[in-house]
Amino acid sequence: MKLASLFSGGKDSTYAIYKARKEGHDIECLVSIFPQSEESHLLHYPNIATTSIQAKAMKIPQILTQTNTNDPEIELCELQNLLEKAKKNFGIDGIVHGGLFSDYQRIRFERVGNKLDLKIISPLWNTDQKNYLQELLESKFKFIITSVTSAGLDQTWLGREITLKDMEQLEKLSIKHGFNLTFEGGEAETFVIDCPLFYSPVRILQANKIWDGYRGRFEITEAVLEK
Repeated sequence: MKLASLFSGGKDSTYAIYKARKEGHDIECLVSIFPQSEESHLLHYPNIATTSIQAKAMKIPQILTQTNTNDPEIELCELQNLLEKAKKNFGIDGIVHGGLFSDYQRIRFERVGNKLDLKIISPLWNTDQKNYLQELLESKFKFIITSVTSAGLDQTWLGREITLKDMEQLEKLSIKHGFNLTFEGGEAETFVIDCPLFYSPVRILQANKIWDGYRGRFEITEAVLEK
């Protein structure tokens, strides 16, 4: 099946592409929307602009737009417009997204898919959180944390590349503070810097750490593909 990926640059949307390809699907294009702010409940916010480098690393065309509102209904309209373009230009039959448990996103994506007669592929849906993270890391996915918004996650996590050792610490913190181990609830966001899909790793040259005492962001200001 020819698919468009709802792509945020994070671990879940990238791994969903990896899994979909393993299942025999073709990823024809990436569809990304730059939301107005981190207050968006539907879209991934940090470093969306830098996804263009990841698209080059995967050699997959990307369709990107920006919204000027956090209204989820308007965001969905923007998404529908992009998917209509993807259907016209790339002949897609469906959409792949990296949701694990969020019915909020899934229901809305299915609504758009039904309107456009596009099938929804969710290769990570209802997967065990701990097994998923371990599988992700063992599959040689390298990713950093780009935002934290939960108790137990402080500024030391910003920009950190997550390892199997970090996963043990995250599991203890998630139990203690009650956050989702895979960050599905927005407790943190991630950015993939290398994986088996990439022809070349992403090298971050400059970034800003922003921390207000409760939450923070790691904003990538300059990145390139390593030669």
